[in-house]
Amino acid sequence: MPRLRTAAAATLLFIPIVAGGFLLQESPARASATLFDQVFSIVARQYVDSVPIAATYEKAARGLVKELNDPYSELLSPKQSEDFNRGTNGRYGGTGMYIGQVKLDEQDIVIVDRVFPHTPAEEAGVREGDRIVAVDGVTTQGLRLDQVSDRLRGEPVSTVAVTYARPGVAEPIKLKFVRRVVHVPAVAYNGIVADKIGYVPLQTFNENAAEEVATAVRTLVSGGATGLVLDMRGNPGGIVDQSLAVASLFLREGQDIVSVRGRGLPTEISKATGKHLATDIPLVVLVDGGSASAAEIVAGALQDHDRALVIGTTTYGKGLVQSLYSLNGGYQLKLTTGKWFTPSGRSIHRERKLVSGRFVEVHPDSGSTDSLKRPTFKSDAGRIVYGGGGIRPDIRVADDTLSTRQQEFWRSMAPKSQALQAVLIDYALELKGTVLRDYKVPATWSTEIMRRLSVMGFKVDPKFADVAPAELASELDRRVARLSFGDIAEKSRTLRDDRQLRKAIEMLQRSATQAQLLARVTDGQ
Repeated sequence: MPRLRTAAAATLLFIPIVAGGFLLQESPARASATLFDQVFSIVARQYVDSVPIAATYEKAARGLVKELNDPYSELLSPKQSEDFNRGTNGRYGGTGMYIGQVKLDEQDIVIVDRVFPHTPAEEAGVREGDRIVAVDGVTTQGLRLDQVSDRLRGEPVSTVAVTYARPGVAEPIKLKFVRRVVHVPAVAYNGIVADKIGYVPLQTFNENAAEEVATAVRTLVSGGATGLVLDMRGNPGGIVDQSLAVASLFLREGQDIVSVRGRGLPTEISKATGKHLATDIPLVVLVDGGSASAAEIVAGALQDHDRALVIGTTTYGKGLVQSLYSLNGGYQLKLTTGKWFTPSGRSIHRERKLVSGRFVEVHPDSGSTDSLKRPTFKSDAGRIVYGGGGIRPDIRVADDTLSTRQQEFWRSMAPKSQALQAVLIDYALELKGTVLRDYKVPATWSTEIMRRLSVMGFKVDPKFADVAPAELASELDRRVARLSFGDIAEKSRTLRDDRQLRKAIEMLQRSATQAQLLARVTDGQ
């Protein structure tokens, strides 16, 4: 997420036009201004359907921004501005549920995917897998997911009535919530994921990101962690100041974090300052193609200063700075005004262009041979790091993928997804409290899942008998572990499915210092 600049900048931006800028323009510019005035006037007076003047101006403004061919510059309506601000602040007035939508019997069903702790939803007993039937008496049938979400959200202290359907419960469940400010965590959980290896999943850079990472690091180090994994896979970015604060936690005072180069402006360099909690403990950063913007700033700085070993796949390459200008009527203009560069001078941005209505990479990452095409730079210790857009890992580890048979099986189960979700949640809740922390998954679990699906009118295709039991048992295992012992227990039990995290743990367990960790890459891992 780009740096947000003050509304004052917006005033300065428009002063030359208001103060007679057209008088200073050369003839082509004056001609273009006249052309715009003529087109605007004719459309307003002669177009077959009447278009309100206000709407015409808005369309013109949107057209101007669109024609920049920049996927990151955007004119935000008042509603879009509200959603944008809510997303970056990490707080909203609501009930505390993460919802999703699945198709069942040709109908779109809204289900509860997650219930946040210490929220009205958790306190009322809402469960994963519950189906949202109505909000304030309005059926959810026919509504898009964002429309249901908008109805659930509102001003804190206001009330909202929600009707649920729960598998196994005949009557609808009707609940009334008093909305509260809900904190969406940047670090949903943390813990020891393997022998003395601490794990910190950072999912966004909201206003609390640095504080939550710092708290997690303190907890893990005081608990005996001798190595740390900062997982930023799938992290789309967020508030840039928070990325600077997160990077500072692991760097020394005064080290460069990122620089901004803009049009006609001196280069701005942001340096590490403030809290420095973990400057020595061996650190691995996990990234992938979903890691972008603020996440790339952190990964690039830690890699350039040899402070972290970066593992995973090349990041997205979102290295443009957006300034946010507040406009009249609640509108906001998000405009690209600069580019980010890592301390070694690498541009984070990966160029994209508009092709058939879609933005595609100009020079796509070609996998393991990508290094042959990329410009090279040097880290503080003289290690080669690669430019060319995005942050290329020190160790490239592709994410695990399902086998063809597994993919075919899950496609066959897609029409049954709602029923399967219900069976898994109900069964996991029944098993909660009946298993020990180091439990083994019995064969009876998958048999029971298939029996319960059959009772609901769904049968697993016999041709998938070779993969179905293991796949279903694995899905149930995840839920049982999380419901019984928490998120970190689920992560520990599913390491077999996370090749990148397994590699990080392996490297950390073989390295007592950061220097040893980095040396292992040079030595062939």
